[in-house]
Amino acid sequence: MRRLLHILAIAALIGSALYSYRIKYDTLYLSEQVAKLKSRIQREKEAIAVLRAEWQFVNRPDRIQTLADKHLHDLAPAAITQTVRWAEIPQRPAATDSIGAKLEALGLAAPTATPSARTGDVRTTGSITTTTPGRKP
Repeated sequence: MRRLLHILAIAALIGSALYSYRIKYDTLYLSEQVAKLKSRIQREKEAIAVLRAEWQFVNRPDRIQTLADKHLHDLAPAAITQTVRWAEIPQRPAATDSIGAKLEALGLAAPTATPSARTGDVRTTGSITTTTPGRKP
């Protein structure tokens, strides 16, 4: 009986040691993942800071003013005669079929007769043989 208890105690000790090692290495792995994510977050924050600095550099008022003077010199304020009401805007024309119009102009727009099977033809499709009306197999 004592020997059985000793064996069970040793097995429990080995099992608990294996479980604690597993927890230890899982914890190390997860802490490495957290460290990698923290460094990635830091790199992203630095990239965002660089982008914000570039955006502020591009949106400097003196730079925008020089670009406006260079490219918008012909621009004038909108006159009251340039505005219209929604009802005054013409409707979009209906879509036309240009190919169909050309065919009609050539006289080719009439429907064509679809060719049909000759009377009495025997057709076999797969394992079924059919006879068209007017002829017996």
